[in-house]
Amino acid sequence: MTPALISGILRSPVTAFVARLLLVFMFLGSGIDKLLNFTGAQAEMAHFGLNPPWLFAVLTIVTQLTGGVLILINRATWLGAGVLGVFTLLTIPIVHHFWTMEGDMAQIEFFFAIEHLSVIGGMLLVAILAERARTA
Repeated sequence: MTPALISGILRSPVTAFVARLLLVFMFLGSGIDKLLNFTGAQAEMAHFGLNPPWLFAVLTIVTQLTGGVLILINRATWLGAGVLGVFTLLTIPIVHHFWTMEGDMAQIEFFFAIEHLSVIGGMLLVAILAERARTA
């Protein structure tokens, strides 16, 4: 049985908003940074072999900001979580391909990949909770 105080915190709309903000904070921050430093965003895309870099930079910015805002405002949460989940999954073979590396770098990238899987789980959970609340 959940204590009343904890239950009240977990049921609070403020807590739900803060949880959604924490989940999407890295996407919103990255999207805003890429938008403000588009040259750097293009260089990042080129570094990872994504061509044309300007197109992948634009797609990344749109994905991160749109997905993040949809989750944050709790509207079409399934769509925001879906695009960010797929985006996060795709970064593993593109950016964190630990299986092609050796030593410390392979281990670091492996842990990044594992963290990305956890973020995908968070995306699934926020979409599930939004759907349950919508149909309740």
